[in-house]
Amino acid sequence: MEPLFGVLLGLTLVGASSAHNNCTCATNKWAECAEDGSGNCTCTLVGSNHKVDCSTLTSKCLLMRAEMTPLKEKRFQGRPHGLLDNDGIYNPDCKDSGVFTARQCNQTDTCWCVNTAGIRRTEKGDKSLSCRELVRTSLIYIQMKHRKRSSAFDVPALENTLKHLFESRYKLHPKYITRIKYDCPLIQIHLSQSGSEKSGCDADIADVAYYFEKDVKHDSVFHSNSTLIVSVNGDTLDIEKIRIYYVDEKPPEFCMSQLATGISAVVTVVVLTAAFGITLLLILRWLRTRKYEKVEIKEMGEIKAPSVQLP
Repeated sequence: MEPLFGVLLGLTLVGASSAHNNCTCATNKWAECAEDGSGNCTCTLVGSNHKVDCSTLTSKCLLMRAEMTPLKEKRFQGRPHGLLDNDGIYNPDCKDSGVFTARQCNQTDTCWCVNTAGIRRTEKGDKSLSCRELVRTSLIYIQMKHRKRSSAFDVPALENTLKHLFESRYKLHPKYITRIKYDCPLIQIHLSQSGSEKSGCDADIADVAYYFEKDVKHDSVFHSNSTLIVSVNGDTLDIEKIRIYYVDEKPPEFCMSQLATGISAVVTVVVLTAAFGITLLLILRWLRTRKYEKVEIKEMGEIKAPSVQLP
């Protein structure tokens, strides 16, 4: 009986271990999960203890906070350059719902206003900077380039593959994919989603774009962290470049002084270029005039030269 008991105990432990391993968040590798007394799996975000719904995508704001956690830990360990302060990577302030707060500030009390995608849309200022509202990003343009291949992909097949990818992997309703354009090797994907269109259960296009960009750059947010493989009629779609452009429902609010400075710089360059061109033309004209004068003098000399009479 002892060997049988040992086998049963081993199977029980393996089953328990397997159940524990299944308590993971498939859509977020930055989530820490644990089973409660009832066997339910509860997941919270690293660095914030914010509960995560693993049936859908985690908001971009919460993901950025989680991604900054290892950098903050390195900084606290005495590495002065652990935190990066630029427009792409920062430790955002998020509301309880997971969306960005309209005003973001860094550790040096420099502040700026962002859109719903967390992209800066104003000049930077101090703590007195006021951001009246969180402006929605309603259009996202994804531009990609795939590696060189002997022939182009079939256009309808490529479109169907990408639509299925965004619907199945990123939970985006097809109605928000307004256009897919392919001109080998360039691919354009247009995502459109206004505030009035989006319901509470719809994935946000900003979150979708963030997940997709991470997948393309081999830094997947999904728990498996596996490399994204997209196949079109059996051929791998190997993306080598990606750029994402965000268009807000309201225009950005950069101050006119910065715009004036830029315009002034452009005007200065134009004036200097024009002055150089005019000076060069005058020099060339002067040289050409001198050449003509020399030729004329030479011809006049030949005309006036005395004739020599032969004996």
